[in-house]
Amino acid sequence: MLNTLFNDKKFWKKVFTLAVPIGIQNLLTASFTLVDTLMVGQLGDISLAAVGMAGQWSWILSVFTFGICSGASVFFAQYFGEQNKRGIIHTYSVAILSGLLVSLLFMAVGLLCPEAVIRIFNKTPQVLTAGTEYLKIVAYSYPAILINLLINTVLRSTHRVKLPMFVSFFTTLLNAVLDYGLIFGSFGLPEMGIKGAALATIISAWSGPVIILFVCGLLRDEIFYAPLKEIFGFKYSFVKKFYRRSFPVIVNEVLWGMGFVIYNALFSNMGYEYTAAISILRTFENIAISFFVGFTNAACVIVGKDIGSGKIKKGILNAKRFMIFVPLISVLISAIIIIFSNKLVGVFNMGNSISQKTLTAATSIMLIYALEMPVRNIPYVAIVGIFRSGGDTKKSMQYDLLTLWAVAVPTTFVMALVFKLPFVVVFLCSYISEDYLKAYLCIKYFKSKKWIKPITDTGKKALAEYLKAE
Repeated sequence: MLNTLFNDKKFWKKVFTLAVPIGIQNLLTASFTLVDTLMVGQLGDISLAAVGMAGQWSWILSVFTFGICSGASVFFAQYFGEQNKRGIIHTYSVAILSGLLVSLLFMAVGLLCPEAVIRIFNKTPQVLTAGTEYLKIVAYSYPAILINLLINTVLRSTHRVKLPMFVSFFTTLLNAVLDYGLIFGSFGLPEMGIKGAALATIISAWSGPVIILFVCGLLRDEIFYAPLKEIFGFKYSFVKKFYRRSFPVIVNEVLWGMGFVIYNALFSNMGYEYTAAISILRTFENIAISFFVGFTNAACVIVGKDIGSGKIKKGILNAKRFMIFVPLISVLISAIIIIFSNKLVGVFNMGNSISQKTLTAATSIMLIYALEMPVRNIPYVAIVGIFRSGGDTKKSMQYDLLTLWAVAVPTTFVMALVFKLPFVVVFLCSYISEDYLKAYLCIKYFKSKKWIKPITDTGKKALAEYLKAE
């Protein structure tokens, strides 16, 4: 069995060809946040907490945009398998119009009532003041977040993964230079403190999509530079089809994101030191998950292409490979984090400006995250990489929202506000109460094969023949 799953050099070459550039790109994106956190951390706990709280608003937006892009990726992958270029173009058009509407709304709220946004997450006066200053500037980067993510989704789904990786390398380097210069007044730039970090984010965020679109223009890309008649030639029936599949994903991601907003609100109101600790963890969490984002995106592209092109048996076999491989590699990453947890957290205290309470809490929750990682990544690869690419978006939503809203959020709320348990214990409860049940449900549903729901005519016909043969 294991020999069949893993002794296929052609398959694994394809996986790593896709996964490595995507993983590196996400690692660079995470490094973008790491640089911000490291440099702002030298301004002290208050500034670090303020950026973390303002970042929650950006994170909610990213959840919306990820939902739109994840829904679109179902179409991109299966249409690519069927070689349906028009379908890809129409999907991109509907997705970017929807996403821009959402991003502009978030930008408007961030600009018009920034203090109200920060107050949702933290009511400490100093955090409110600093967070408001930061949010009023960084909100201008929001449309760029959407455009960049959607463009990358198209390129990944059509096996073009190197351009986003190289552009991410440039924007990360640009962000690091601008951060240092604008926060501390180096390189002849003005010393702006926390406002400088926000301005650096804007410039770096917009440079990504501008460069990619410029290069695609030079290469006469047939998707991004298709004739306007073809770009806006989609019919209302296609919009309905798009949202029938994508809406459950969008709702899934938004409500899942709102659950984490509640988590962070609970944690932050236990003390701003814990808010800073969460900011440290999220930064390293983004770096650690980069290893899995690559493989999960590879699963989405490969399995989606198999299903869309009618290769049902091959799609099932490849899906099994990812379901086993991702948890296994998680064990290795977990061990590395556990061994170096103290040193990883200590990086943030280079200027001795972070309190010991924050550092101790950050180390503790990082160990919890590491120990939970293998179990946590089972539903991650199943839902994002396999179920959605197979065409099933509803069951993923049900499992995510059931375990989060019916189990994990109520449990965390009671532990924090009723029993008033210590922060680290409450954090542990938030993980345990969600991960194990969801992993069990996902494994069971994966085995049923009911997640195979093609959107292409080729895939539908092949599935009918597969089911008839069984």
